[in-house]
Amino acid sequence: MSEIPAKATESEDPSGGARAEAKDGLSSGDASSAAAPLGDLLPAGDVPSADGTWQVSPPGSMYDYIKVASFSIGPDGLVDQWSLRAEQIFGIPARRAVGMDPIAAFIDPDRRERGQRKMAEILDGREWTGVVPFRLPDTGADGEPGGEALAEVYVMPTRTEEGEKAAVCIVVDVRTLRRIETDLAASQAIFGQSPFGFLLIDPDLRVRRANERFASIFGGTPDDHRGRDVHSYLPRGEAERVDATMRRVLDTGQSITDMHVTGFVPGSAGRRHWSINLYRVHSGSGRPIGIAWLGTDITARRAAAREAAAARRNLALLNEAGARIGNSLDLETTARELLDVVVPGFCDLATVDLYQGLLAGDETPPGLADGSAEVRRVAFASAVSDAPFSVTGEPVKLGAVHHYAFNSPCADALRTARPRTVPGEDGGLVRSTLAVPMVAHDTVVGLAQFARTKGSEPFGDRDRDLAVELAARAAVCIDNARLYRREHERALILQRSLLPPGDPEASGLDIACRYLPGSPATSRPSEVGGDWFDVIELPGHRTALVVGDVMGRGLRAAVAMGELRTAVRTLAQLDLEPAEVLGQLDEIARGLGAPGGVRQATRAARRPQEADLSEVYLATCVYAVYDSVTRRCTFANAGHLPPVLVEPGEPALMLDVPPGLPLGVGGEPFEEVEVELPEGALLALYTDGLVESRDHPLDEGLQAFVGALTDPDRPSGDDRHDGSAPPRADTRNLEDVCDHVLNTLDTHHGEDDIALLMARVQGLPADSVGDWALPREPRSVGRAREYARTQLLAWDLEPLVDTTELLVSELVTNALRYGEGEIRLRLLLDRTLVCEVWDAGLVQPRRRRARDTDEGGRGLQLVGLLSAAWGSRRTPRGKTVWFELPLPGAGTTLTDPAEALLSLF
Repeated sequence: MSEIPAKATESEDPSGGARAEAKDGLSSGDASSAAAPLGDLLPAGDVPSADGTWQVSPPGSMYDYIKVASFSIGPDGLVDQWSLRAEQIFGIPARRAVGMDPIAAFIDPDRRERGQRKMAEILDGREWTGVVPFRLPDTGADGEPGGEALAEVYVMPTRTEEGEKAAVCIVVDVRTLRRIETDLAASQAIFGQSPFGFLLIDPDLRVRRANERFASIFGGTPDDHRGRDVHSYLPRGEAERVDATMRRVLDTGQSITDMHVTGFVPGSAGRRHWSINLYRVHSGSGRPIGIAWLGTDITARRAAAREAAAARRNLALLNEAGARIGNSLDLETTARELLDVVVPGFCDLATVDLYQGLLAGDETPPGLADGSAEVRRVAFASAVSDAPFSVTGEPVKLGAVHHYAFNSPCADALRTARPRTVPGEDGGLVRSTLAVPMVAHDTVVGLAQFARTKGSEPFGDRDRDLAVELAARAAVCIDNARLYRREHERALILQRSLLPPGDPEASGLDIACRYLPGSPATSRPSEVGGDWFDVIELPGHRTALVVGDVMGRGLRAAVAMGELRTAVRTLAQLDLEPAEVLGQLDEIARGLGAPGGVRQATRAARRPQEADLSEVYLATCVYAVYDSVTRRCTFANAGHLPPVLVEPGEPALMLDVPPGLPLGVGGEPFEEVEVELPEGALLALYTDGLVESRDHPLDEGLQAFVGALTDPDRPSGDDRHDGSAPPRADTRNLEDVCDHVLNTLDTHHGEDDIALLMARVQGLPADSVGDWALPREPRSVGRAREYARTQLLAWDLEPLVDTTELLVSELVTNALRYGEGEIRLRLLLDRTLVCEVWDAGLVQPRRRRARDTDEGGRGLQLVGLLSAAWGSRRTPRGKTVWFELPLPGAGTTLTDPAEALLSLF
């Protein structure tokens, strides 16, 4: 043990302590000899610090962390030297400490006796080391007692120059040691017990220390990783990125949190992901000594996040599919909607093939057993190329009909109704394809193919399930669209079968008509309307014009329309007045919804207290009867839109016909209005679909319709180059007028059926009518034959003379025998020859079969045999009996009157 002087002149010791000035002092020679070796020990350039300490230890030494102080005890047991560090630990300046009894100053009274014994042993020349509790000096102005502390003291005996025994004491603050122990334990816990990978990186960016967790991941022991850099653990690109980040952390001190790093670990081919936190580490003096690396394996978390993101994406895709697929109820449109959803969010290319048999309307498509039936490509979408796409074989163009080979994956998917994954061809664009059958209600309706190109992720099990769900949803919508299309076509066929076939013809009228069913692109494509029109030829070259609209849509409305139209034709043949026809139709409409028909409906009306469970059928109808001889037209209206009349040289106007109540309501009679129509006038009957839609209210549509009929502009295709004004609607071709109206108005909304019936008045010429009054006397029969012969010869109808004379004599004879009042004979020539015999009697002739022994009763039988048609009708002043003969040369064979007479016997 080296000895140091107990007393010397005031100077600085390496520990930072200050010696008190000695009583006797040292000689200058001794002082210089003592200072010389000490100066030789100091590094060049070391100078005392501002607080009186030399910085003789390098930065980062243990003294930066441990508080060490020293003082010396003289032979008298009193402090004779007191360092600056001792001042910091004990809180007593040197001027007070020198000369103090350390036992009395720092030890509690109950421990002083033992302390005195230890001091005696120390001064006797014994070393001692131990932990000494001491009391801090009193603090505060009022002398408050200080606290207690612990100090680890190392006492080394020494001698003075006179040879007296003294001691040097080195003191360490135990609190600092305990804190260091705690920090070491925490550091050991991080490096030895932490579940996270921990590295201590030196300023050269090499591993200084690694913990067990890090070593367990990358192999070896923690010591094996000393001196390595990040290039030893990460791929080049990632390593360079992390290296630059660590240099920035080391230079700036800015921490990095949750930095994601990707790499591989020994013994595993899978890619791993880590989240690392970097922060700069400092020494006790605040000098940067490296970087701390704390890494967490987030591979499972990343996989779970990807799964969650994929689940959210798939759910969003399903939600989008539910919102976008199946809005149109059209087969091709529904298929395109499916591809709009999946490309490019789910795949890069996609196609939809539907069975050709289903598209053609077959109930069960052929070839389902082997999956090789003909299919048609109805939709194609691509995010990378517009070229046709095919898994195997030649590409299939959009709209082409093809079939899959029996052993192909697509045919197997159709055959088994299970999806198949098809790998892409070498050198091709496609990486993999999912062939998913489209199954609806246990029926395969087609095949959807979803493909991903090279560079995209391959299809997984979750993708397969999603593709099956998307295809199933689209298949249900496509099957519904197929069923709707089938029902729509059937309803349309039914409805068209109930409308007049071809172009209707009428005597004294030029007829043009249009019927437009509701568009299949609307919200209710399978539901046809109940609109109808009809042109019915009546006796006497009269014509009934009918337009009606059953409220509602679908087969129910179409069937009700058919029943009403049949009833109208039946009632028209009875030659009832228009108001009577509508009255009978009203009763029929009220009985359509009742189980027992009209009679049950009438009885139910008498029991208002009972619940009416019958279905209500309502309809509007306008019924008009036109007489081509008088050019007078009688109208009756049941809640329908008013007819429009365009007279020559006048603007179009709506006729004031009392609308009445719709058919099926009942309770009110219908009124009639008779209007004389000038030659060349145009009459238009229509349904509300022509003049009303969501975008155009009824009043606006009616004004537009009237304006279209009044507008003198010619329809497109009739441009005149001579500068003359185009003809008005009342003079140009009636077909062109219909086209002009439909093109002018908003007729493409598809919300309702449209029926338009137009008739131009062409009355019978005066020379085509023969009218004679006959008195009630037997000679009138001969006169009637003479009038008929003369008129037919004037019309150049000599082949009809004999037959006409015979039938006229029969009718006039019946009028004389069974009728009343004046007799009137009228011959009408148009497309046929019509003969009418009028009288004031109300009794209708009744045809009966005469027995072989009867001498009479065969007159009406003879009329039925020789004429094309015959009948009788009531008139305001009696009745009219008529018959009709076809004109010669019209492809008809006339019956010989003699043979007809013989056939009666």
